[in-house]
Amino acid sequence: MKIPALRKHYSWLLALLLLLSSQSWAGSSVHYHFSGGYFGESGSGEAMAFDAVIIRPVSLVTTVAGSAIYTISLPFSLLGGNEQAAREKLVLEPARYTFKRPLGEFEY
Repeated sequence: MKIPALRKHYSWLLALLLLLSSQSWAGSSVHYHFSGGYFGESGSGEAMAFDAVIIRPVSLVTTVAGSAIYTISLPFSLLGGNEQAAREKLVLEPARYTFKRPLGEFEY
């Protein structure tokens, strides 16, 4: 394998690690921004637009990823006796947040 090919793979790995490490920082400030900071009242037009364009698609991806992880971990969850807890956390909670939460309401 040539060195430029290795650099390309390492660049993707580094970008992925940076993205994943920034998620914990973003999650800590999300509550402030949604609950009266940048979007004003919960359920306002700005909050609904942000929810429809950004949050719902990301939540949908999270639901699909959680379902995939649940499916992969199902044999281990069954053996460990925590299949219901795994289903709740990995599938049902993200699905409720994506599909049952009112538009523009972030604390559901």
